Amino acid sequence: MSTRFQYDESGSTFFYFLLSFEALVVIPCTYYFYPRSSGHEEKRDRTRCNCDHCRMKTCRLKSKEPWRKVKERFIKFLLFIGWLALALTAYKVAHLQHDYVAYDPFEILEIPADASVSEIKKAYRRLSLIHHPDKDTGDEKKFMMIAKAYAALTDEEARKNWQVYGNPDGPQAMSFGIALPSWIVEKNNSVFVLGLYALVFMVALPVTVGIWWHRSVQFGGDQVLLATTQLYLSFIYKTPHMIFKRVIMILAASVEFRRTYNSEIIERPSDNIEVPLLIKELPNLGEKNKEKPLCFSYSIKARALLHAHLYRMKLPSSNLEEDRMYIVKKCPTLLSEFVQCAAQMTMLALAGRISRIPNLDTIENAMKLSACIVQALWDNKSPLLQLPHITEDMLRHFCTRKRNIRSIKQLACMKTDDRKNMLRNLSADEYSNIMNVIGRMPIVDIEVKFEVEDDEDSCTITAGAFVTVTANLIRNNMSTLFDTVNDETELIEEKEESQANNEETQKPKAKPTDKYRKKKGKGSSKLKKRAFTSSKAAAAAKKSESSHLKNGVVPSSKVEENDKGSDESGADSNDDESIASSVNSASDENNADMSSSKKDKHDKEEDDEEWEKFQAKVSKRDKVLEGKSKKSHTVHCPFFPDEKEEFWWVYVCDRKRHALITAPYLVTNLVNKEEVELKFTAPDKPGIYTYSVVMRSDSYIDFDVVKTFKLDVKEAKVIDLSKLQWDVSEEEEEKEEEESAVEDSDLATDEELEVD
Repeated sequence: MSTRFQYDESGSTFFYFLLSFEALVVIPCTYYFYPRSSGHEEKRDRTRCNCDHCRMKTCRLKSKEPWRKVKERFIKFLLFIGWLALALTAYKVAHLQHDYVAYDPFEILEIPADASVSEIKKAYRRLSLIHHPDKDTGDEKKFMMIAKAYAALTDEEARKNWQVYGNPDGPQAMSFGIALPSWIVEKNNSVFVLGLYALVFMVALPVTVGIWWHRSVQFGGDQVLLATTQLYLSFIYKTPHMIFKRVIMILAASVEFRRTYNSEIIERPSDNIEVPLLIKELPNLGEKNKEKPLCFSYSIKARALLHAHLYRMKLPSSNLEEDRMYIVKKCPTLLSEFVQCAAQMTMLALAGRISRIPNLDTIENAMKLSACIVQALWDNKSPLLQLPHITEDMLRHFCTRKRNIRSIKQLACMKTDDRKNMLRNLSADEYSNIMNVIGRMPIVDIEVKFEVEDDEDSCTITAGAFVTVTANLIRNNMSTLFDTVNDETELIEEKEESQANNEETQKPKAKPTDKYRKKKGKGSSKLKKRAFTSSKAAAAAKKSESSHLKNGVVPSSKVEENDKGSDESGADSNDDESIASSVNSASDENNADMSSSKKDKHDKEEDDEEWEKFQAKVSKRDKVLEGKSKKSHTVHCPFFPDEKEEFWWVYVCDRKRHALITAPYLVTNLVNKEEVELKFTAPDKPGIYTYSVVMRSDSYIDFDVVKTFKLDVKEAKVIDLSKLQWDVSEEEEEKEEEESAVEDSDLATDEELEVD
């Protein structure tokens, strides 16, 4: 049976292809490109800071998208056209008339299905006279169909073919319909069709893939240029211990700020005049450094703009301000890459692959610089300057003899009256704005657990063991520290104290007998203690009696009372012995039942714990596969050019040796709670070691949390391999014996052949 391909002549099947194609395009585009509602942004606007710098920032961010509403309307219009086309195509498909019709000879001859042979002949004669090609009203195709229908009803072979194959001519060629119009394969249009295919698949597709590959090869995981990563690695190896300003110099030398590597950088002729004037106003810039690329012009310009940003200087021109915003916006991701490079070099140094170990201060200075750039402050400035409306002139009111407020947390823990008195120079709106910003700032706590996974005794840590430190991070808003509850409790306590004082004044004077009793208070207290202990013993005895009765055991006191009653009534001693033996046997049975039930409960609890651990491992793997989300809480950063989310570095370090123990883990999704696992190898020598779990913010200054813990490292157990017993089943032993027998027989046959 041959096959035959047919293009769509009438265009009916093409609409099915068109409907599926439109659905595959319109539905995903609607999901991804439809403008979302701005309800979340409205909530943010309600809690947003109302200081001057924050207002300027919001206006600047809104001015960057002047055509936002026009774009949203245009997207909605395109999506509406797409859905309208999809609906029209679906309507067309629903009302299509299919070309395929079942072959029915009775319908062609216009006779009923139960017609006789004479009626079939009469119908054939009548229709052939009308549709014969020699007649004026003749139709050749119609006459052929009539003749074929007459043969299908009168000829036996044709009738069998019609009944079996649905056609009087027998089995036909299998045809496949292609849902494309036939004009695509016509000779007149072949040049245009081939040209379109060549343009799309041989020119456009390879060019787009090549451009994408060329760009993606230059970048790392966080869209940082590989040349920048190599620069960081070389400088960290060159100077393992970096001070704060040295980190700024290396950050400013990043390749992202160079025109030859980044086309977004703009080099203006005015920079030759404006940048030197800016350098003169900045102290200790280090522009005379001759290290490459620290001495290049792009590096000096970026360094000057970063220093001006940390000083919160107002730049002389809008061009420099635009360059400053671009550079500052790139800094958090670049510093995150710097921290990763330093951590990787530390791990390589611990493994013995490189000789120089980066100092812990280098990594922490990079983390500190990230928070300083986000808040536009130097590291030696007061963290209170992160709050709106607080200036350096006001800081002298915070540090006096009565109060020593040096952090935002201390300010939040103050009493309301003292805080208002200290900030009395501010207006009511400014004070409420400060409290609103403080209330949304984070306060974080860490719960630390350490264990050795996949070990029988996970709590004991031996030398060289693989330790897993689990840090549970708990974040709350700083509004929980406000003294609203404390003020209410203080008022209640003051009322209670005043009521007690009034009652004492209203009480009559004590009699001499009362004084005498008060003097003997010690002896009475002893008597009270004795009475209390006796009452406790009585209650315990009652409880034990009730429990024994529930279990079917009679207490010994009750047995004695029964014995006394039986002696007085004249009962026999044999009866008493039988009662005692029955009681003892019952107690033994109950004890055995209790021990077995306890064992079962203990086994069930162990199984439940193992199952919970297994589920926890599975959930952790699922979280790792899902990937990180970068949505936590917005940061109050009026001098940062864009919106910023709270990120946190978590790592284990040794403060005494100034060494990093685990690579810093960047937490980007801390909303309320998050769990972080940090793994490292225990020291080779036994002893007690002190480590610290540090949680450091990349957006806020002086919000770091440190938790210390001690590891009692013990000597590793020596395993005697000779005493190990391998559990081998009987089936495996039989298989081994059979294999050995087969090998022996093969060897014997080989030896016989050699002898022959």
